[in-house]
Amino acid sequence: MIIGITGGTGCGKTTLLNVIRDCGGVVLDCDAIYHELLQTDKQLLLDIENRFPGTVENGVLQRKKLGAIVFQDKNELKALGTITGGAIRKEVMRRLENSSALTAIDAIGLFEGKYDQLCDVTVAVTAPEESRVQRLVKRDGITEEYARSRIAAQRPQSDFVALCDHTLCNDGTQADFQKKCLAFLADLGIIKP
Repeated sequence: MIIGITGGTGCGKTTLLNVIRDCGGVVLDCDAIYHELLQTDKQLLLDIENRFPGTVENGVLQRKKLGAIVFQDKNELKALGTITGGAIRKEVMRRLENSSALTAIDAIGLFEGKYDQLCDVTVAVTAPEESRVQRLVKRDGITEEYARSRIAAQRPQSDFVALCDHTLCNDGTQADFQKKCLAFLADLGIIKP
């Protein structure tokens, strides 16, 4: 079974992914794949530098410089998505060829990248905005203002909910959300309750 997972930054998708991994599943985290490709795919870096001059220095992406551009302008974010999308999809398809019976694809652009067409079921992970902001500040070491700009640059949570087959709301503790994730997998028949 392939589960497509999507939702905004700071919602808790990683918790669901970890639960799936703990249940023996393979996790294809498109964001993590993107970061791996930034280390290995020189053409990708060149394409980013050509479109966003000054964001790659000595072969290393300057994430904060790029973020300052793309999280302030939805057209720039879309342009970055276009550049990175093909490279990420190619790597996801390669990894799917060798995946196990349970695989999760985590992608904020699950539907834009047409990854949903590869999935048996899709799920939106949502969370209250203030919780998301605090998670981003803690996780990424950024200011609240920058965290809010990252959230604002993404599609509204209601869009994810409308597109997906299921929704998991991360509105409690991490332990509470892990229990919700396990119950979700049990409902799908992946694990025994």
